[in-house]
Parts: sequence; C-alpha cells; structure tokens
Amino acid sequence: MSLKSLLLCSDEKIVRMLRRVLGDLEIEAELCLNSDAALRRLTRQRFEAIIADLSDDGANEVLRSARTAACNKQAVAVAIVDPIVGLKAVFEIGAHFVLYKPVSSERAKSSFRAARALMKSERRRNARVTVEIPVVLRSSEMGGNMKVITVDLSEGGMAVTLPNRRRPNGRWQAAFTLPGTSTSLEIPAEFAWEGSKSQAGLRFVQTSSEASRLLREWLKQNSADAEQDDPPIRCQLTDLSLGGCYLEISSPFPASSLVTLSMRAAGVELHVQGVVRVMHPERGMGVEFTQNTPEHRAVLEKFVGVLTENRALSPELLVQPEGLEAEATQPKPSPSETDDPLLQLFYGEPLTAEAFHEALRKQRAIPPMANAAAAASHA
Repeated sequence: MSLKSLLLCSDEKIVRMLRRVLGDLEIEAELCLNSDAALRRLTRQRFEAIIADLSDDGANEVLRSARTAACNKQAVAVAIVDPIVGLKAVFEIGAHFVLYKPVSSERAKSSFRAARALMKSERRRNARVTVEIPVVLRSSEMGGNMKVITVDLSEGGMAVTLPNRRRPNGRWQAAFTLPGTSTSLEIPAEFAWEGSKSQAGLRFVQTSSEASRLLREWLKQNSADAEQDDPPIRCQLTDLSLGGCYLEISSPFPASSLVTLSMRAAGVELHVQGVVRVMHPERGMGVEFTQNTPEHRAVLEKFVGVLTENRALSPELLVQPEGLEAEATQPKPSPSETDDPLLQLFYGEPLTAEAFHEALRKQRAIPPMANAAAAASHA
C-alpha cells in the first residue's frame, strides 16, 4: 500500500520536481493548488505526509490544522520556504522537515528518504490487528487488578472492552500473551481515550526494546497490510554520555522522533531507544536515551568505557525511526533535572547550530571521568 502525501504548492517547477522525487520513493502526491482545498482534504482523508509551500496564502494554517485533525495529527509535515525564513518560526507551526528554495532534486531526495522512513514507521505503529486477548491490568496507584479483553492491538497500544463500564485512568501494567507464542509481555500503559459503550483505548508507554521487537514481529505476521520498513540509516557518533548522544547525519529526524540506535565497537553491541531532543538540518541530531534499567546502564557504561580507552576507535552506528512522540507523553525536561552535561545542552535554551556545536567542543575538553554524567566521549 503506497504512502500518501498532500502537496500544497502552486509553483509548477517545484511540483514537477517533487512529483519525480516522490514517485521514485513510491509516495503518492495529491496536489492542492490552494489552502481551502487542502483543508477540506485534511478533514476527509488520511495522509502520511503534508507538504506545504509556505509562500502560498493559508499554508501556515494548513500545517497547524494538520496537528489538530484526528486522522492526520501524526502526519509528517514538510515545509518549503524562502531562504530568509528562520527555522524556529517554521518548526513552531508544526513542520518536521524544511526544504529551502531553490529546492534541488538532490536535497529533496535526501530529505524525503528520511521522511519516508518516519512515515512508514508511524503508519506501522498505528496499524491495528483485530484480536481478542485476555489482559490483566495492574495499578500500583489504585491497587488491585482488572481483567479486560482486547478489541484490537497495535505497536503503540490496544483497544479494550471494560467490565461493568468502569472508567479508570492513570498508569497501569498490562500483562498479556500474544496468540501463538508462549512469551508473556508486561508493558506500562495509560488510558488514552474512551469509546462508545464499554470500550477504551490504552497507550503503551516506555515499552522495552524486547517487548517492542516481539510486538512488531507478531503484528507483521498477523497483519494483511504489513510492509517492510526502510533499512536503518548509517550515521556518525560524535558525542556520548550515559543519558544521550549526538549524531552526525545529513538528513536528521525531527525533534520528538522516537528512534532505535544500534551501536557496535570492539565486540560490544548496544541497542538503545531514544527520543530526538535537538535537530540541526543537514548536520545532526541529539538523542536522549529513554531506557533506564540497571541492565541497560551496565551495557552502556561498558560501551562508553570501550570508547574512552580507544579514542581512535570509530564505532558502527545505525538509526531506525520508530514514529513521532505524542506531544503530551514526555515533555522536554529542564536543565536542572539532570547532572548530565550533554542532556543539559539538549534541555537548555535553543541555540544556533554553530553555537550548539561550539558548546559540544567545549564539553569534549573536560576529562571524561570528571564529567558528572560519567562519560562524555568523542568518537
């Protein structure tokens, strides 16, 4: 099933070039010549991407409206802008990727390859398989257990039938076994919506990498519309702490993207989940690690130790997008909430790419073990 995009642009030259680029990437482009037509489409159809030339009247409102449209709020937004427009202003209206005019075919291809990987992962996360599974919900806040039955299941959550029309809230532990497997999963979840009658929706939060892998494999095997993800993207690790890392990559994923990183060096391999906190177009991105188990920390400390002892070692690193973080689930912390200098840089006031990289260079001058985060390392 092809990925679908809505394209708001009246510049014939840009439209022709984008149609070629998107066609090569197997992304359909539904052209709208004005914002009124685009707004009507947003309320009636689902798109994996919204592409808007901000020089068109009403284009800003189209991007803002996409964030509130129920079926398109998680669509990847691409803004086409004049060189004088600042990045901050574009990101504030909801853009994830920015293409500056004149738009070159090469730059468009690079950006849309990254966008396509994110579009696929977001569609995969939202793909639901109809299945009835008994689930035990446990609440440490409210105490006791509650048994429910699933209506459908996705990588990001499940719809369930509630007993006696109960309307619980807060965070729960959802324990269940996938049909055809013997492995029990227990995933933190929170009630996200209420449906008609006795149905409600649970959103998974902080799913472990192993649980994510098992869910993804089961859903692929049991979904008629399953498709292959794009291969992971190779990038360069430049800075690493126990709380996060900075990666050089020509087409970084936007802030709030959920990613999985695979790192390998000197026989030590590490798989870690994270969220993009800082993004610099065409240069790189800062990723905060979201796993905080003792096992994960032990492997990460070992990996940091390998790089600290072998400064000339260049680790192999791959990044895979896993979708966009829901706006309200994990707000960006403040610098005072961590003693990790790299995360403090991510959490601080927005800096230009040049100022940010200068701050990184200053951090690298600090001896690794004098660092309060125990390890900023330059690979």
